[in-house]
Amino acid sequence: MIQHPRPKVNGLPALFFWTVVWYLAAVAMDNPLLLPSPIQVLRCLGNLMLTAGFWQTVAVSIGRILLGIVCAVALGCVLAVVTSSFRLPEVLIAPAMTAMQATPVASFTILVLIWIDRDFVPVLICGMMVLPVVWNSVSTGIRVTDPQLLEMARVYRLTPGQVLRRVYVPSVRPYFRAACGSGLGLGWKAGVAAEVLTVPKFSIGRMISESKLYLMTEELFAWTLAVVCLSLLLQKAMLLVLKGREDHAET
Repeated sequence: MIQHPRPKVNGLPALFFWTVVWYLAAVAMDNPLLLPSPIQVLRCLGNLMLTAGFWQTVAVSIGRILLGIVCAVALGCVLAVVTSSFRLPEVLIAPAMTAMQATPVASFTILVLIWIDRDFVPVLICGMMVLPVVWNSVSTGIRVTDPQLLEMARVYRLTPGQVLRRVYVPSVRPYFRAACGSGLGLGWKAGVAAEVLTVPKFSIGRMISESKLYLMTEELFAWTLAVVCLSLLLQKAMLLVLKGREDHAET
């Protein structure tokens, strides 16, 4: 059976379709307090973007969440190397990683809030959600490294640094890239959710929580739309950075 390549799907028609559905639902409901229209939400978001407070809030939230992600990526890579090299650390660490993946963000947030300042809770929660993803992906990349290449490296007496750069890094790279992509999306959602629960100063989560508390539905939708757009932009930026570093390494 001949399989024809599937055509590349453009997301704009789907976006337009769901925007129309949203608009028709808002018109049918005719109650902006429950469901504002896309035009009202975009107008509200535009007004927010004209204020300095909006950009300060966005910058602080992005800084918190990226700090958690960077720490999780660094620690995840180190733990992956250790657990791939020694059996005992893997036996001890694997249950903790499973628990992090299985436990809801809200439970971790409430527990952590007892111990540390609310401004740092989103950083820690974000890191805890991203860490298992990075650890698992990098560990898989290390385990699937071609043993014939490792044997060739031993025959040619390559140094540990050369083996790392020429054998392990190319094997782990696609797994690391996938982990960063999914980890950024997961960490962003977990970080914003932690902000909603802990309401730290200058945070998107605090603005979402206050919008809901004071029944400012248009602003609630506007901040939610901002969260979605920022998530997409951050993922695109990260993939471009990783691709640029890979191209530079190959040259």
